[in-house]
Amino acid sequence: MPETASLQLAKQLIAQASITPDDHSCQEIIAERLRAIGFTVEPMPFGQTQNLWARRGNGTPLACFAGHTDVVPPGPAEAWTSPPFQPAERNGQLYGRGAADMKTGIACFITACERFVAQYPQFSGSLALLITSDEEGDGKDGTVRVVETLRARGEHIDYCIVGEPTAERELGDTIKNGRRGSLSGSLTIRGKQGHIAYPHLAANPVHLAAPALAELTAGHWDNGNAYFPPTGFQISNIHAGTGATNVIPGELSVQFNFRFSTESDAESLQRRVEAILEKHRLHYSLQWQLSGQPFLTETGRLIQAAQAAIAEECGIQASLSTGGGTSDGRFIKAIARELIELGPVNESIHQIDEHIELAAIPRLSSIYENILRRLLLG
Repeated sequence: MPETASLQLAKQLIAQASITPDDHSCQEIIAERLRAIGFTVEPMPFGQTQNLWARRGNGTPLACFAGHTDVVPPGPAEAWTSPPFQPAERNGQLYGRGAADMKTGIACFITACERFVAQYPQFSGSLALLITSDEEGDGKDGTVRVVETLRARGEHIDYCIVGEPTAERELGDTIKNGRRGSLSGSLTIRGKQGHIAYPHLAANPVHLAAPALAELTAGHWDNGNAYFPPTGFQISNIHAGTGATNVIPGELSVQFNFRFSTESDAESLQRRVEAILEKHRLHYSLQWQLSGQPFLTETGRLIQAAQAAIAEECGIQASLSTGGGTSDGRFIKAIARELIELGPVNESIHQIDEHIELAAIPRLSSIYENILRRLLLG
């Protein structure tokens, strides 16, 4: 099939080995395209992270696309059918690291903006892009810092589309209208080390902790709601012992995580966990890490515009979902009135031979353009 502008730009971005947090000149490519159609481009570097805020227009509403140029490491290059940073077409697919997550999404939105601005140069409202190179890493100097800067300046977003890969089977089948919060705990239970043949002289922290851990894993935290499943608790790692089979360990380490709905909050979950540990009279220390608050966009103009655009371009009804892991939407929602995530099929993300269907690329760009027309011309 002939190359579209979206495909050409996607290939150009995939060819940059932008392993997090190295942008590897991706944002320079993006900035050049955006300046050519009247955007004011503002680099916002923090630490080792490159960020970009680009805006065209000063009016309202402001429609913004958010994404990231960084990718996860490709793994062993020899395991790939073609080199991970040499975009390749075969069997109707575009292959390369970042093809699905999410350089093609960025390319499709840029080309959608190019066509939209060319056709409606005097449109009311504003367009913006918020791009970071540290979404796949720790994210401390990425989108969260840009959002802090914008909020301090009094800038707010009316409609934000995060271009994460959201489709499950075919383009357009799923829109993420929220995400669960993520709260992790690092728990240490202290006992007394001793010889396994003399348990009365020791205190086994594994045995001491077992009833509390059973209560935590069986706990009912909330019922969820129409948009979110019930909050879930999962133990991700557990360790005790010296490596010897005849030693009762002195400590037990447990890592766990809550993925929580808007029916719960981090503070109440922390209190409930600590109450259970206290009830079982454990000697413990516990460190908490809140990776993201839950966020939700209920049905409104943005969701309606996205579903209508998908129906027109793909002939399907997009479902709403809040499943999956965290995204930078958790930061942007602080300044965005309505926010969704909408992008290509997510089946191959972070995998060897990551890919996206070639035929889906111009259609995704058309969906984004269709949404802009509905939001900024309606």
